Amino acid sequence: MIVSSGNVDYYRHRTRLPPAAAAPAASEILQQLRLYDLPEIQQAFVKPGEGDIREAALILEGIVCAACIWLNERHIAQLPGVLAVEINFATHRARVRWDNSRIQLSDILHAIRDIGYAAYPFDADRQEDVFRRERASAQRRLAIAGLGMMQVMMYAIPAYLADPGSMTRDIQALMRWASLMLTLPVVFYSAWPFFQGAWRDLRRRSLGMDVPVALGVGAAFAASVWAILTHSGEVYFDSVTMFVFFLLSGRYLEMGARRKSAAALETLAKLIPAVANRYRNYPAQQETQSVPVTQLTAGDTLLVKPGEAIPADGIVLAGISEADESLLSGESRALPKIAGDRLVGGAINISSPLVMRVEKTGADTVLSGILRLLDRAQAEKPRIALLADRFATWFVFTLLVLAAGVALGWYWVEPARAFWITVSVLVVSCPCALGLATPAALTAAAGRLTGMGLLATRGHALETLARVTHVVFDKTGTLTCGRLALLDTISLGETSAAHCRALASALEGVSEHPIAHALHDPAAHSLPSHAITNVPGYGLEGIVEGRHLRLGRPDFVAQLHGRPLPVNLNFRDNLTMVALGDEHGWLGVFLLGDRLRPDAVRAVARLKELGVEVSLLSGDGNATVAHVAGLLGIEHYAGQLMPGDKLARMRALQNGGQIVAMVGDGVNDAPVLAAAQVSIAMGQGSDVAQASADMVMMNGQLECLADALVLARRTAGIIRQNLAWAAVYNLAAIPAAALGFVTPWMAGIGMSLSSLLVVLNARRLSRIRLGSGDEGAPTHSATAAGTAVTVPALEGP
Repeated sequence: MIVSSGNVDYYRHRTRLPPAAAAPAASEILQQLRLYDLPEIQQAFVKPGEGDIREAALILEGIVCAACIWLNERHIAQLPGVLAVEINFATHRARVRWDNSRIQLSDILHAIRDIGYAAYPFDADRQEDVFRRERASAQRRLAIAGLGMMQVMMYAIPAYLADPGSMTRDIQALMRWASLMLTLPVVFYSAWPFFQGAWRDLRRRSLGMDVPVALGVGAAFAASVWAILTHSGEVYFDSVTMFVFFLLSGRYLEMGARRKSAAALETLAKLIPAVANRYRNYPAQQETQSVPVTQLTAGDTLLVKPGEAIPADGIVLAGISEADESLLSGESRALPKIAGDRLVGGAINISSPLVMRVEKTGADTVLSGILRLLDRAQAEKPRIALLADRFATWFVFTLLVLAAGVALGWYWVEPARAFWITVSVLVVSCPCALGLATPAALTAAAGRLTGMGLLATRGHALETLARVTHVVFDKTGTLTCGRLALLDTISLGETSAAHCRALASALEGVSEHPIAHALHDPAAHSLPSHAITNVPGYGLEGIVEGRHLRLGRPDFVAQLHGRPLPVNLNFRDNLTMVALGDEHGWLGVFLLGDRLRPDAVRAVARLKELGVEVSLLSGDGNATVAHVAGLLGIEHYAGQLMPGDKLARMRALQNGGQIVAMVGDGVNDAPVLAAAQVSIAMGQGSDVAQASADMVMMNGQLECLADALVLARRTAGIIRQNLAWAAVYNLAAIPAAALGFVTPWMAGIGMSLSSLLVVLNARRLSRIRLGSGDEGAPTHSATAAGTAVTVPALEGP
């Protein structure tokens, strides 16, 4: 199948052989796979698109190297009807888009089996099971290698310590044969994956990282066996077993470190519960039944108990509680939830039961969208990683040529040492550290970013962010909250400001208008109200606490009592003003406007301290933009800009040599986001903006942008350190081995430690301190001037 589909280049690049599995009959396989074409089965993991377009998340078994990714992507993409396919090597997850009118999902799954792999709908538990099997296999191989090494050393040490002639030939032969028996399981079981990978590479005339390892182990073992059979020369079973043990130890620790770095990303996939409590007939009946989450549909009414995960996206119908969305957005505080508030699937209900109406399930939820963005990011390799992969391949070829030269040189100078010195060169210089330098750092940084609430959705995002010199902000919805908020309440009579808010909240309880949301007071007790009517364009009137009230435009309220609005409020009439009154006169006035995000001032200040220039480009009026820029300390700003104008100004900055990051939230920001070297969309913004962006700020906290910049710079530094270490190690270790100063077992330790050091160095990214004061910046007080400033007279949508 591989050859006939024109993908024979696969054999040039793969570095490990997929594990063989007993295959059931083809008809049985096809019958099983046809079940995945059923709509009720696809509901849990397939996202419908326009027309017959479908998109699914799959998990692949049998992926062992980058060549497996290449082969599967090429093979699947060639199928008629498949529109796109991306596979993540770290998690073995695939994202496939296809035209359901031309090809069925079962056909795609069967085509993957045709080339020796297995694919299933993504399931976090199944992925965890795959990892457990891989870890168990690694533990068994490591345990056998460790036991073999210890036992062989027991027979080797007496031979090293015995005086010449004190050990008889029979005893010496017995110890050698015993060492051979103990070494056999180490070489033919523990080290077998290295031989498999090397043999496959040599058959396909390609060079992978397993080739020098297999040559070193195999040559040392073969020479030791020859020494036993011919009764001449030395045996080095102790070196062989020690090398295999240290190599497997290093790789096992690397596996654990990489797994821990990626844990923050994979945890997201496990947030949705398996079972939900669905009402049979709410509100007529309060009885619920447990149903699989996969059977939920839009419109279902659910009960979410305290401590339970919210099973789908929806709206609160009844109840007052808080939701922990920290794993989704990075927001550490629990968010209050009352009737009318939105719930995100995967969040945790904290204190009280909530009744919710389901709006989105399965692949349509916010969490599924986040996972798709993360899959896309992890499937893309940044430029520096691609360069490192190419260099590693050439490095292996150069190493083999060098080893051959060392063998010839020592054979000419001292033939007895030529073999073991050559083995040491092969072992000590394995380029594993070079291959791990970049992905280890990027994986650790991506996990840290996700924990901060900032998702990197493109592979190049972190690499480019580290080089950013200029950040461009949109205003509405980015630097500001993008919605009306209550800025001030002024009492005009004996009624207190707090009671005025309670009266207004009682009137606005039946309205979905943005002003109603701004005036809603969740802390206010429900006041008795009735006969509330909406007068479109003017406001509301009704009976609250037995009083006839009006809320809305001042002229509308004045018609109720006939008194003019106090003159001393005229200087504030540039805000949205909502008046409250009864038949006796004015009760109060509410001033509404858009509000700066609480951390906007700190975010801009920290970006400047990091040496980044900041600009503000907005479609709002010039006066409003100038006022906001002044509050934030932004010197470069412009207003009344159309999307094309923003794009032109972005191009001008880029033509001037600036590396630009754009932060926006609206549909009109999508062209500019797409044009920036790195773009950040607000998590509450439009889907179009998020699809155009390289990163998504899920928690809406602007200050995490400065943290991300610090992290990106540190990541770039860690990558440079790792690459430098890999280069310095090889430049020092290879000449030392070639000159005969490094024995094979010392080479095994050195190679394992070099790879492990790279991974542990990358793990430092998970622990670096972020926040005010990083990168030498002075710390900020939480009550710094301007942090809670409000913005008067903000125009525009």
